[in-house]
Amino acid sequence: MNGDVRRASSVGRRVAVTGMAGAGKSTFSRALSAKTGHPIVVLDLHFWLPGWTEPTEAEWREKQKTLLAGDDWIADGNYHSTLDLRLERADTVVFLDIRWWICAWRALVRGVRTRPVGFELPAGCEESRWRRLRDEWWLAWRIWRVRRSERETELKIISQHGEHAAMYVLRSKRAVREFLDG
Repeated sequence: MNGDVRRASSVGRRVAVTGMAGAGKSTFSRALSAKTGHPIVVLDLHFWLPGWTEPTEAEWREKQKTLLAGDDWIADGNYHSTLDLRLERADTVVFLDIRWWICAWRALVRGVRTRPVGFELPAGCEESRWRRLRDEWWLAWRIWRVRRSERETELKIISQHGEHAAMYVLRSKRAVREFLDG
């Protein structure tokens, strides 16, 4: 596992970007895509069925197998139950190991901010201002509750299924910037 910061130019063709909610996975993935040209697979867009309904685990696994069938991709998301699928195909793993309180703060702020231009919701899913505020603030609460176990769970799954992949652990905005400046 590489704790050092390497350049974005050293990433492979299939990149799994993971980390706690609010760690900056989507922002990082967009920036990495701009540097590498690899398409982004935003897992949240594909997970939710119309009306914010969750798929069964079997449906979700099948959908991800299809999404990850390509030769080049950046998979943006942290669904632990299917992280093994992404790791099996990934040649690079970027773990955004950002402090929990920063992640929680970002979720709180995200609840009241206007969505960025180009932000997409899953097909058939509507989002009111109230729903967004409720969901993001609930997420901040969840981040606090799992702040100790989330990191260990993720690293355990990565060690079990991603030994073959180059691993980059980025622990700060500065580390992210240095990685992307390649």
